[in-house]
Amino acid sequence: MTQLMGRPMLEVPGALGGRPVLADLLTGVRTALVGLAVVGVPVLGLWVATPYADDGAAGATRLAGAFWLLGHGAPVLRGDAGAPLTVTPLLIGVLAVVQLFRAGAGVAARRGLRSWWGGPVAVWAGYCAVGVAVVLHCAGAGLFRARVFPDVLAVGLLAAVATAAGVRSARATGPTAPARPGWPLLDRLPPGFRPYGCAPAVRGAALAAGSGLVAAGGLLVAVAAVLDAVVGGGRGMAVLGRGPAAVVGLSLLAVVLLPNAVLWGAAYALGPGFGVGSGTAVAPGGTVLGPVPEFPLFALVPEAGPGGWRLAALLLPVLAGVVPAVVLGRAAAGRRPAGDGPWPVAATVLAVLAAALLTGAGAAVSGWLSGGALGPGRMARLGPVPGWTGLAAAGWFAAVALPGALLVRYRALSPARRAAVPTADRRGPAARARLAAQARRSTLLLRARAYAAVLRLSGRGDAGPAEDD
Repeated sequence: MTQLMGRPMLEVPGALGGRPVLADLLTGVRTALVGLAVVGVPVLGLWVATPYADDGAAGATRLAGAFWLLGHGAPVLRGDAGAPLTVTPLLIGVLAVVQLFRAGAGVAARRGLRSWWGGPVAVWAGYCAVGVAVVLHCAGAGLFRARVFPDVLAVGLLAAVATAAGVRSARATGPTAPARPGWPLLDRLPPGFRPYGCAPAVRGAALAAGSGLVAAGGLLVAVAAVLDAVVGGGRGMAVLGRGPAAVVGLSLLAVVLLPNAVLWGAAYALGPGFGVGSGTAVAPGGTVLGPVPEFPLFALVPEAGPGGWRLAALLLPVLAGVVPAVVLGRAAAGRRPAGDGPWPVAATVLAVLAAALLTGAGAAVSGWLSGGALGPGRMARLGPVPGWTGLAAAGWFAAVALPGALLVRYRALSPARRAAVPTADRRGPAARARLAAQARRSTLLLRARAYAAVLRLSGRGDAGPAEDD
């Protein structure tokens, strides 16, 4: 009885062995409300702490809703003139994606994917219902206004993609998970150009390259912050000196936009850089700026002038390409479970180029997501140019990883290196299994001999022959 009363009502199994549709719908509603609360609580707190707030509670909730919509990539209009505001606070977007991913994976795992309409689709519908309510609340007159159709579409698309990714993850890790498909285009190449089973290595190399570029962007942002505090006179801190509420508000906004700044730093390290308004350029080769809005992160932008020592930032993509080169080189020199030998040189080159294209596509999408507009005219373009950023990432990857992967492959397949590897290791899993069996037999034999020696030392081992006499 205690177990029945202590169990949540939303977990009661339905007729098909899964949760009822209403429970999944409420899961989507709860997921959206949690994300909305993460944004709304600080905004309402600042509204309470501000002594001379212009708007009432409705204006504060509209501001929180506008930020939540911007985190989903939904465009918002600002001011009476309807200036477009399309810069996506990526920290809010990442939070929404993670929540939807976990909700989709959890519902799919509990239901076993027996009912799409009562599982992920219900979660998506519940999330979108909250999104529609937020859009309608922010659609009226005010400082920030939502655009009904584009905003609902943006929230729905992001929720659908993130939930579907969670469902796919649950299927891939389940007990009946199918094997991850390869790439038909590469699998249909002639034998001399075919990198057998290259999909995991290519994905791993592209992920390693992307992580290295993000780390490079974070390092540049940290160095810029230190230089501004030590050498630049603390321009960023000077912007914050407007009272406690302004300090907290601008600090929270800077934290929310910190992932955007990291991606801008990655574009800077790649070479194309980014813009802070039309007709501006911030790159290692030089900086061309105009009037910049007063904001702590904008205070970290280098001053106008030639690049000089800032060209050293171009070394960071070289370091980011070392790990992908090792990953692809080892994959090229290894043996496949099906008995296929190492990749030929041409196949290794094609695998590196495939990883370079994947890295470039990811860099272009990241640059597009991190940029946007702060208003009309000059502030209509902020952030990296997606096309140039993607081309630079793919070019750097190919320039570093291609010779590196070929070098790792050559060293792994060199005669001296292969001679140093034991014969059992070169013959594969069967030889290693036989070697392990021989080691177990030797261990058992050694234990038996040690036990016999203990018996002889204790005198029990001579009892039998003494009785025979």
